[in-house]
Amino acid sequence: MLGSLPVEKSHVEILPDPRGCYSLLPVGCLRLGTREWHPGSFGIMAVINRTPDSFFDRGATAEFSAALDAASQAVADGADIVDIGGVKAGPGEEVTSAAEIDRVAGLVAAVRERHPDVVISVDTWRAEVGEVVAQAGADLLNDAWGGADPRLVEVAAAHRIGLVCSHAGGLPPRTRPYRPAYRDLVRDVTAYVTDYAERSVAAGVRECSILVDPAHDFGKNTWQSLELTRLLADLVATGWPVLVAVAEKDFIGETLALPVDQRAEGTLATLAVCAWQGARVFRVHDVPAARQALTAVAAMRPPTC
Repeated sequence: MLGSLPVEKSHVEILPDPRGCYSLLPVGCLRLGTREWHPGSFGIMAVINRTPDSFFDRGATAEFSAALDAASQAVADGADIVDIGGVKAGPGEEVTSAAEIDRVAGLVAAVRERHPDVVISVDTWRAEVGEVVAQAGADLLNDAWGGADPRLVEVAAAHRIGLVCSHAGGLPPRTRPYRPAYRDLVRDVTAYVTDYAERSVAAGVRECSILVDPAHDFGKNTWQSLELTRLLADLVATGWPVLVAVAEKDFIGETLALPVDQRAEGTLATLAVCAWQGARVFRVHDVPAARQALTAVAAMRPPTC
């Protein structure tokens, strides 16, 4: 966990953990697996893609051993969470549920055995995949497609694990937006993810294990992703822990007119802006650089934020 700022809230609530124990947690605390993030602290989520067509690494970690080594390196570099994915986000070759499970389930089990305390997230929208990886040891289901499969909530609730509630503009998984339009972008995104989070709690997902994600570039053009970044504090103000997944994304590349392998500086700048406004978890490809940037923000950000 990264450096934290003073916590002013003294109110606590008693919440059960998945092992049947009880502990006192400050309001706004995020709990995933065996780890907790109190208000004012940051968490780093490292991306591990078992996909041959990843937009960023072009399949560098598609093979099992390479993916496992990458996860271990991410942990050594200071990642709090490893986010394992088996399907490219954008259009491409079809990946069946069975193929996705084959790519991610064994890796989840291997990472859990090698790193008992790291938080393991799986980037999937499919309930059948969620069920298998939950049994293999996953702590978090990262639903980047905004509830495309409503049964995923039931899986998270049944296994007492976390859930990322994202906004994808109603798009089917793995499709790109075409002239996306919103009456009020920030209000629409905020309303959607908070409703998703509240419905998840009602279904049995632990409130302290839910994050919301505005999902930059998912169902959004570059201007809209920039606007969400500028006004991220509005989403933070809802009280739900905010995850941002902006690393090397197209809106950064289009803003700077740079290809994917030259977006590192733009990514760090975007992470800093989001962190200053109160985002809590950051999904990144370069763990050491992100850790340094976010630690600097933590040292400068006033305690009243």
